[in-house]
Amino acid sequence: MALASRRTVYYLALVVATTVGFTATYNVGMAVWENQPQPLYRSLEVVFQTFTTTGYGEDAPWSTVQMNVLVITMQLAGIGLILTAVDVFAVPWLREALAASAPESVSDLSEHVVVCGYTPRTDAFVNELDARDRESLLVVPDPETARDLHEDGYRVIRGDPEATGTLENARVGDAVALVVDVADDANASVALAARETAPEVRVVTLVEDADLERYHRAAGVEDVLSPRQLLGESLAAEVPTAITTDPAEVVVGEDFELVELTVAEGSDLAGRTVGAAGLRDRYGVEVIGGWFDGEFRRAAAPGAPIEVGTHLLVAGDPAEVAALREVTSSTVRPVGAPQVVVAGFGDSGRAAYDALGGRVRPTVLDVEDASGVDVVGDARDPDVLSAAGIEDASTLLVTLGDDTTAVFTTLIARELNPDLRIVVRANEEANVRKLYRAGADYVQSLAAVSGRMLTSTVFEDEEVLTYDRRVDVVRLPAPGLAGHTLADADVGARTDATVVAVVRDGETITEFDPESFQFDTDDEVVVVGTGDAVARFKDAFGG
Repeated sequence: MALASRRTVYYLALVVATTVGFTATYNVGMAVWENQPQPLYRSLEVVFQTFTTTGYGEDAPWSTVQMNVLVITMQLAGIGLILTAVDVFAVPWLREALAASAPESVSDLSEHVVVCGYTPRTDAFVNELDARDRESLLVVPDPETARDLHEDGYRVIRGDPEATGTLENARVGDAVALVVDVADDANASVALAARETAPEVRVVTLVEDADLERYHRAAGVEDVLSPRQLLGESLAAEVPTAITTDPAEVVVGEDFELVELTVAEGSDLAGRTVGAAGLRDRYGVEVIGGWFDGEFRRAAAPGAPIEVGTHLLVAGDPAEVAALREVTSSTVRPVGAPQVVVAGFGDSGRAAYDALGGRVRPTVLDVEDASGVDVVGDARDPDVLSAAGIEDASTLLVTLGDDTTAVFTTLIARELNPDLRIVVRANEEANVRKLYRAGADYVQSLAAVSGRMLTSTVFEDEEVLTYDRRVDVVRLPAPGLAGHTLADADVGARTDATVVAVVRDGETITEFDPESFQFDTDDEVVVVGTGDAVARFKDAFGG
């Protein structure tokens, strides 16, 4: 029941209880204290006269103190009920009447992106669009949600996205693309409505069940994205095993790769600072940045401490990166197959399970019994985690549908096994730092992955080289750098992004001097940084 409905019920119950109580008390008082017995309906009438301040009829005045005190109490109660009624009924009505409702159509948009549905995934995409100065328009069916988004500054209209009239009101015929993220079964219906309204518009859908892709394509969808599956596979790559310790890498050129390394217990680097480690001088690799306290910092300061669990993003020749990988990993190698627990067996959990299939058979924990689930129960329950073998496990993959549940699961798992490596899928970007504070070793945001996938799909001038990393790796044109060097353009200070490679005439150049290498108009660059940093780079140098 909605809060407003509950307040109304509670108020009416209070009125009834108060009226009945005062009627009975008043009736007894008139008989005992005033020696004037009367029917209950007379007493009820006096109570209503008192509550409504309309008078007291033939009973006034009263001769006893008790009756006068009772009537004063009734008067105060009546005033209280009136004031409460104002708060319960009048204030919400006024708030609703004065609130600025979301419009049902727009007339001044073109070359925009229409986004049907509002989720953490589409919110991340809208933020990516804002950072790139691209217009977006949300189509939301729920009036209250649409109004709240309108008040928060989003460009939004209210209406049923499955209706052709709503899509016409959103000017979908003038849009760059239509992105749909409602229920999987409704996505195809929206695509069909879009085909009827604007046959040429590009339609992109997000699906939770990858098996439904064929139906979406049959409805005319050009691009069907499944970020949950991709993220599950990415999380599985974070599980260290005796068979492979390869971190996730992005191959930029034939002899150049970007690698995210995690400093393990027993590593030769643990306990040093970035400067003292001398990674460039000792191994020939470039430190692009690192994650400290859950935040990515470009070109990590020499004094930044390297601790167990620190994540470094480095770039270099594969052989040089392999040498560094040896010292970031533990000097004590795992023996035998590790014990891995997967908490949450939805799309991401199943994808992680499948990705681990060739290396290890994980123990699967889920709140619902299903094929492949080994332990049924709430992942926040210490007994359930113990039943899944958390005390002896080496890694816990958390792919739960609710971030609050994931936080509590991480806290309990860390308490039960301090040496456990905890890898978590966050549904919303805002909860990433909270999960790190709860004890997670690695957190990846589904919303961020979805936003990158959508941005790369809709705007083909940006080639996102990896979706499932915690920073953007993007290949894009940079005509604004023509005639400049990285040093004189002051790229790092202006954008907080790092250029790691240049693509010229089909050749990828990874070794160039920032002080002397001049860019040509037709050069493309490979840029690494947070989403905001890449957006700033594109705004400054993308032309």
